[in-house]
Amino acid sequence: MKKKVTSTDIAHAAGVSQSTVSMILNKKYDVSFAKETVEKVENAAKELGYVPPKRKTRKGTKREKLLVVFCPNLTNPYYVMLLQGIEAHAKEKGFGLFVCNTQRDLRMEERYLKMMWQLRPLGITYTCNPSHCFMDLVGEIAEQIPVAIVNNQNEKMNVDAVELDNSKLGRVMAKHLLELGHRKVAYIAPPLTARQKQRSKRVEGFLKEYEKAGLRDQVIIKAAKEEIDLDVAHIDSEYKIGYELTKELLNETTDVTAIVGLNDMIAFGVMDALYEAKIKVPADVSVMGCDNTLFARMHNMNLTTIEHFVTFKGRDACDIIMKKIASHHSANMETAPISTYHVEYEPQLIVRGTTTYAKNARKKKN
Repeated sequence: MKKKVTSTDIAHAAGVSQSTVSMILNKKYDVSFAKETVEKVENAAKELGYVPPKRKTRKGTKREKLLVVFCPNLTNPYYVMLLQGIEAHAKEKGFGLFVCNTQRDLRMEERYLKMMWQLRPLGITYTCNPSHCFMDLVGEIAEQIPVAIVNNQNEKMNVDAVELDNSKLGRVMAKHLLELGHRKVAYIAPPLTARQKQRSKRVEGFLKEYEKAGLRDQVIIKAAKEEIDLDVAHIDSEYKIGYELTKELLNETTDVTAIVGLNDMIAFGVMDALYEAKIKVPADVSVMGCDNTLFARMHNMNLTTIEHFVTFKGRDACDIIMKKIASHHSANMETAPISTYHVEYEPQLIVRGTTTYAKNARKKKN
């Protein structure tokens, strides 16, 4: 029987110490080793037919069943609700969760993506579109690790996705205000950048309904400056957008009868700015949000908003990952399928106490 080659044998053959051999073979050396020394050890190991020992694993220990979730921020309740849906489903299946809060910072996103090769989770979920400059890297990762993205409908992507129709949310909001006779309205939004297309889609859907009614020029769009997305999001960032842009709006015009916040957090800022200006909601100006977050349901807020079942969408995205993991372990699957899951929940208008008929519409009704 052939004698097993050891690190001691290689040390003798290469004329170096055993500790040097150990560090070089385990790739734990640094620049203090000369290139010639490294080559001498590696050549000696090759000539002697050295076989690295298999790493011992503790009995009873298993690889952690880990999923990774990429979030652009954790200050917007929308993403927290998505995360809750993902986490609830992952927990049911015995998976742990590692959350990457990118803060919409490209360097942070790239850093987390590169960590995936070492972390090797069983699946990755993006709660919004990845940056376009990293789509190739996301595609490479998706070849090895199942990836699912919660993205806006009609986005072209080569990975699995749960599609959301954000334009429909905007249309539902507009229809409600039109039915109440609101002709001159304002829409307050965060930066409408190419990266955050879901925001633009909500605005577009809203504008289309007003355009159909011949009132497109009666809608004032006020969006925050792009630089805001470059800052680290604070807990009140979106509230401040609603508050500050509403104050600007009131300095520019006084004849709007309704103000829409792209989401609930922005709508809360709108309401506070109106309160400070002694403008009554909804008697003077109606206010509307979107996402039906916890705060919208509180009695002192009582916000009219749109329910579109965000938590369920998080579960759907996690379910895609579970199916992909199962297919990867199936002996019958030569290649894993790529499917766009068009899971669409019909948005529901939640009418509370912040919207009513426009003043001029009230007079006509009476």
